[in-house]
Amino acid sequence: MWGDTCYHRRPMQTRGHTLGNGKVLIIREATPDDASSIVTFVEALSGQTDYLSFGPGEFGYNEAQERAFIRNCETSPNSLFLVAFIDDGLVGLLTFAGGDRPRHRHAGELGLMVPKAYWGKGIGSRLVDTLIRWAEEGGVVTKLNLRVRTDNSRAIALYERKGFVIEGEITRSTVIGDEYFDSYWMGRGV
Repeated sequence: MWGDTCYHRRPMQTRGHTLGNGKVLIIREATPDDASSIVTFVEALSGQTDYLSFGPGEFGYNEAQERAFIRNCETSPNSLFLVAFIDDGLVGLLTFAGGDRPRHRHAGELGLMVPKAYWGKGIGSRLVDTLIRWAEEGGVVTKLNLRVRTDNSRAIALYERKGFVIEGEITRSTVIGDEYFDSYWMGRGV
């Protein structure tokens, strides 16, 4: 809701993409019915890489909370939740959450998750492309932001290919055990 006007955005079209391995990747908006699968997916991925902002058991969302988050994304003009499937199996997700206040609703932050077994197959690239197209067509979001660890060279290369630039560095942004990691703040205009 912006001011006194309730905004209901038009749902995105489901899109299919043929990947280099011949498999068809289906990208669509998440629905509340996906909540259980998403919570299971995120928890499984939390143990596959240290590049996420949380580890195993730290996600902090249960199925009901995930459903509420998805419902919010469905009705918000500046938030989006994408899921990606191959052969009915969840293989990626992208969230984008825009600001709540008028001075910040044009911008938001994205999060991207793809299982390690699917890295390098073009899934993250297609999800980011879908977000960019949604922002371009939506007329509300004009700035996409993200944070990525400085040692995550694969992700940084993907984001740079998509037009993101490093806008700053956050030192000691993550700690795992006794080791600290820095992050880049990256952004892209739409």
